[in-house]
Parts: sequence; structure tokens; C-alpha cells
Amino acid sequence: MMSVNRATVLWGLIAEHAAATGRRVAVADVCAVAVSSAQASGGWVAAASSRGPDFLLCVTDRVSEQLAELQLLLGEGPAHDVLAAAAPVLAGDLGDGEAGRRWPVFTPEARATGAMAVFAFPLMIGAIRSGVIGLYRSSPGPLSSLQLGDCLLLADTATLLLDSLDGGGIPAADGSGHGTRPGGQSPDLAVHRVEIDQATGMLTVQLGITAGEAFARLRAYAYARDRRLADVAGDIVARRLRLDPDPAQDAGP
Repeated sequence: MMSVNRATVLWGLIAEHAAATGRRVAVADVCAVAVSSAQASGGWVAAASSRGPDFLLCVTDRVSEQLAELQLLLGEGPAHDVLAAAAPVLAGDLGDGEAGRRWPVFTPEARATGAMAVFAFPLMIGAIRSGVIGLYRSSPGPLSSLQLGDCLLLADTATLLLDSLDGGGIPAADGSGHGTRPGGQSPDLAVHRVEIDQATGMLTVQLGITAGEAFARLRAYAYARDRRLADVAGDIVARRLRLDPDPAQDAGP
């Protein structure tokens, strides 16, 4: 009974947040309530594909975007583990040895952004894993039992919202048609996703490799040059950058 009542309370908070922004309920509202409920510093929601976290649907701040992009770029981190295990991943202190052993590349990069704790929850129905909701704190500390329970309920809510939305997006409150994308994805994040997909497709043709190999090349190039994945993809799509068949000979913009 308590979980049912708590779910009702959380849904009320989600609806209030959406009403305050003048649009329909979306996963962005669920993410905002999760941040508040968990007393987190920020959060994000990413859709998933067979290769893991695939593209960002929403972020609450710049650090959240950096953390989500780091995991996409590195192929390592709690968002990957949570999808592989189909269970929450709770890292209450990124400064301890366990986090460093588990994610040797992601952990120091995440701490450099100011994150000291990271929590991730799968968005899934049955065996279908549709995404992940992630939270971070700027100071270490575990989630309380109540906070953990809220996050699990909110992850279920986000999953249902993603499953119920079509591909047409959500119109803006002013009726302009330039509002959020499915699940509350902002136009900027939607553009990034399209450019990454386009760049991956272009590399498969240019280099004669599979899509998986092309995406790995894209990630490796961005990481080696300390650049955002979306920025490198944008350069490839705009033909300001062309990768060489030999990874060691990749040309710059």
C-alpha cells in the first residue's frame, strides 16, 4: 500500500513539474523529480540500443550532459553496467578504490567534472531495455532506502512514458512545432543524435567497415583529441573532417 501511495505522490510531482513548464508530461519531468527526490545535483535520461546507451533524451545541467557523454564516448561507466546487469548500479563514492577498479577510465574523468557519486537505473519492460536514468551528486554519499525506492518507481514511470510515445515528438507549448522530441528530448540533443548517426553511416561507406566499427572509430577519435563526440560527428557530416582508413593517419579538420 505504501508503494502505491508513494507512486501517486511522485506522479503528482511529475505532473506539477510538467505543468510549470507548459507542456505534456515527459521523461524530462521524471528526471527532474528523481533529482529532487534523491537530493542529487543533476541527472539525465538516455535511450539505449544493442550497443548500450545510445543517445541523450534529457539532461538537467552541464555536468549531467558531460557524464552521459563520457560514458557514450568511453564505452564504460554505470550506464553500461546497468544495462548489462538489468539492475541498478549505485556508486556512492567515486573516490573509493572500487569505483576506480570498476571504471578505470570513466572514474577520474567523472570526478574531474565535479561528480563524486553516481547512480544509474535501467528503464526496462521484461527483457527489453529501453534506456537508463542516471543521477550524480557533487559530494559522496549513498541513497537512503526511501530515495532508492523513489528512484525505482520513477524509473518504471520513465519506462512507461518512453514506451507510450510515438516518433513524432511533442509540440511546443506555443504550437510552433519546435518543442521537445520523444520523451522530452530537446531540439539540440536531437540534432546531436542525428549527426552521430549520420557520421557513423558516412564512415561505414568511406572506410568500408561495419556500423559498430565506425562508431568505435568515431569514439576513439573524439577521445584521443579530448573533443565532444557530437562535435566530431558534426565536422564529419559537414565534411570538415575525414578519417583515414588507417586509424594512425586520421586527418584533422
